[in-house]
Amino acid sequence: MNEAVMKKLAKPMIVCATMIWGSTFFILKDALDNVDLMFLMAFRFSLAAVVLGLIFWNRWKGIDRSYWWRGGLLGAFMFVAYAVQNYGLMDTTPGKNAFFTAVYCVIVPFLYWAVDRLRPSRFNVLAAVLCVGGIGLVSWDGGIALTRGDLMTLCAGFIYACHIVAVAKFAKGRDIILLSVLQFAAAALCFLVGTIVTRGVPAGGLEPQAWLVLLYLAVFGTTIGQLFQNVGQKYTDPSAAALLLSLEAPFGVLFSVLFGAERPGPLMYLGFVLIFAAVVCSETQFKFLRRPAKT
Repeated sequence: MNEAVMKKLAKPMIVCATMIWGSTFFILKDALDNVDLMFLMAFRFSLAAVVLGLIFWNRWKGIDRSYWWRGGLLGAFMFVAYAVQNYGLMDTTPGKNAFFTAVYCVIVPFLYWAVDRLRPSRFNVLAAVLCVGGIGLVSWDGGIALTRGDLMTLCAGFIYACHIVAVAKFAKGRDIILLSVLQFAAAALCFLVGTIVTRGVPAGGLEPQAWLVLLYLAVFGTTIGQLFQNVGQKYTDPSAAALLLSLEAPFGVLFSVLFGAERPGPLMYLGFVLIFAAVVCSETQFKFLRRPAKT
């Protein structure tokens, strides 16, 4: 596809990725009760790297040395972010975990400013604040005390911000599909090492249903979802991409409500309104509210 078409598809691809990730929340929660985190992630990223590497085998002829270190660094960011966030989840609630992770949508505009000297607009900042506030209301569980898990999740949010900025920088002038394959392979290698260290390989094997869950998480959550994120990010401003990526948390709550795991309340509805306002702010800068200049 040409670049003009990809720019039109970029943001819908990011939103689609967040919808997929939102659908995996309650599936992942059940899976972690029976499968070691490191093993689960190693399986997800290994399968994603193999599948994409085979489907796009003809792109390998375009690889050069820069792809290896770029893909390796992106994979390392992903490994640390996933590991810290999920280990933090063990010592906090899912709602607070989603909220504290989402702070990356506030960090990204300023981090990208520091890296690329592109100053965020007041609408970038306003949209990020509205979005974090909305996610806070959607995820609110009645508690405010910070735990070790909350602090770990905040660290994960910063690492996710670094990953988003790194993708924006490293994807310029590169084949994003090939870069994604190397990223997945690097993350898989890190998680494989983690599996060996934690002795996370299931001793007695897994039930067929557990393997189906792992396949769903690997094919949809990683192969498709993560690829959509990377491709969409290449053609989207980092601040707008971070805001759209943060929709993962409300989509997770929405799927939980749809499947009867949670009940919606007034704060949740208000949170969704704020998130919608944040997206409108980011995409339109509220131009439709301004009076046209007189000629």
